[in-house]
Amino acid sequence: MKTTKQILSILLVIAVFCAFNLSVYQLLTRRLSNNFSGATQAKMIDVGKYLPHEEGSELPKINSSLKLTENLPVLDGAAALVPVYAAVIDNIYPKGCVTYEGGSFSDNNFYGENFAPDSAMQYKNTVRGYQAIVDGTTDILFCAGPSQQQKEYAEEKGVELVYVPIGLEAFVFFVNENNPVDNLTVEQIRKIYAGEYSNWNEVGGANRVINPITRLEGSGSQTTFESFMGDYKTGTKSFLAVTGASIGFSFRYYMDGIVENDAVKMLSLNGVYPSAENIQSRSYPVVAEFYAIYRADNENENIQILIDWLLSDEGQRLIEQTGYVRIN
Repeated sequence: MKTTKQILSILLVIAVFCAFNLSVYQLLTRRLSNNFSGATQAKMIDVGKYLPHEEGSELPKINSSLKLTENLPVLDGAAALVPVYAAVIDNIYPKGCVTYEGGSFSDNNFYGENFAPDSAMQYKNTVRGYQAIVDGTTDILFCAGPSQQQKEYAEEKGVELVYVPIGLEAFVFFVNENNPVDNLTVEQIRKIYAGEYSNWNEVGGANRVINPITRLEGSGSQTTFESFMGDYKTGTKSFLAVTGASIGFSFRYYMDGIVENDAVKMLSLNGVYPSAENIQSRSYPVVAEFYAIYRADNENENIQILIDWLLSDEGQRLIEQTGYVRIN
């Protein structure tokens, strides 16, 4: 009798253990490994692929009529625009103007760069980049428009910034490639992020919780997203969102040309896909300008020369060849 009770107790423990593991699998493991989760894992740009004057660099080459040899404006910018300003340096600046701490490039740090203080190329990304242009350690910043906080920082320092649109880009939303949803309206996406829709089946998808992903405050994509939301306020996510299928946002070329993640797909908005043609015609509903930004009191005459060149046919051709869309 005692042996029978022991056996039954052991079997009960095993049954409880199996039931617990099955519930964990159903609630978390299966959902987290379902065919359209994890669509928005962050990936940093590989700056090493876009180093000026380096063999094997992926920067485009054009026969530029402009060559600068002295008083070189220091260029910096957002992650998504590294190929643009690096290509400017590669085609216009002299060899040897890009220098590194320790003598050679290393990706063993936070942003994947170790540019020396005297280097004509820097990479501080959007948040630190806006501070650098205001503080005067950068001459031209290649970026999307500023956040309110970044505007206020310039005002506090008494600095006037000049924003020159030099190219076009699409602000895109993306999901895992196996998510059956291919198109959403602008209103549907706003309601997803506002918390009014919490399940993909409410927008024509499968019965999965929606996990809306946002970005770092002050980043170019987050600032553009906040503008995109209009009168809608970003809602609080359900604690179950982590078990669902993600939706994220970024700029088209960062997703399509830099990250090149085949596991995700960009969504059409209002039935229009974010192709270069639809960006140029502005039929895609969320087209953003990106800027060459400089301080109004910067006396380096090569700043205006370089920006005029960027707006010329040669400069616009270079922007196209880096994967973006010309503005004129």
